[in-house]
Amino acid sequence: MARGKFIVGTNFKMNGSKAFLGDLVESLNRADLDINVEIFISPPSVYIDHVRQILRKDIAVGGQNCFYKSSGTYTGEMSAGMLKDVNAEYVILGHTERRTLFKESDTEIGLKVEHALAAGLKVIACIGETLSERESGTTFHVLFRQLQAIVEHVQDWTDVVIAYEPVWAIGTGRVATPEQAQKVHAAIRRRLKETVSESVGERMRIIYGGSVNLGNARDLAKEKDVDGLFVGGASLRPEFVEICNVLRQGPSSGDEGSKDDECSGDGGRK
Repeated sequence: MARGKFIVGTNFKMNGSKAFLGDLVESLNRADLDINVEIFISPPSVYIDHVRQILRKDIAVGGQNCFYKSSGTYTGEMSAGMLKDVNAEYVILGHTERRTLFKESDTEIGLKVEHALAAGLKVIACIGETLSERESGTTFHVLFRQLQAIVEHVQDWTDVVIAYEPVWAIGTGRVATPEQAQKVHAAIRRRLKETVSESVGERMRIIYGGSVNLGNARDLAKEKDVDGLFVGGASLRPEFVEICNVLRQGPSSGDEGSKDDECSGDGGRK
């Protein structure tokens, strides 16, 4: 069963300026990009409207977060409807930094997913384990707990993409080996088949994020259950265009890429 296009997406996190993003968009607008790859970029919220206005239309723009209410006395928050109003198409929810730094619970993330889908956004729903959880052998327990909170709030999975982000690989320069990523992605797919349906599990696009760079993107993309790449720090550099074209480029350059960038941990089909 076809899963749709391979996805390469970004999370710029709290990085960039109007001038910097203008230059980055210009480079994407000029680039010869693989038409078989779906691409989205996620600038800081204050720049979403500006980026959408100047970015080529075949690249989607997404938000990095949204609240689970449509409006109200929620100072500093934004609704999914507000993102739609500035022509965002995607929203990232459940990123590890939202879970850890801002103490968002599994339940809250599930509510956000439900709200965003109801508003017509496509959702990148993030799950991932810490180093201590991996070393203690609880990786799948953690991932399945996080996944279940999302499952409980989704009726139609058409516009959902699952992003596996091993927390121990985000911004550390460490990256899951292609074999490790494949094992986890396959387990997530099996879990969806068991808890939702065979067809949803088979169709679900599960993307990998964790210090993705030009040096490892090609090998990750070869894995059967890796349906895309979720890119952090490398998306702020010229190599991002080459990552977007990873399905058609030749042998890996061997460039180790984004090892020391604090944003280098986010990281995509078949």
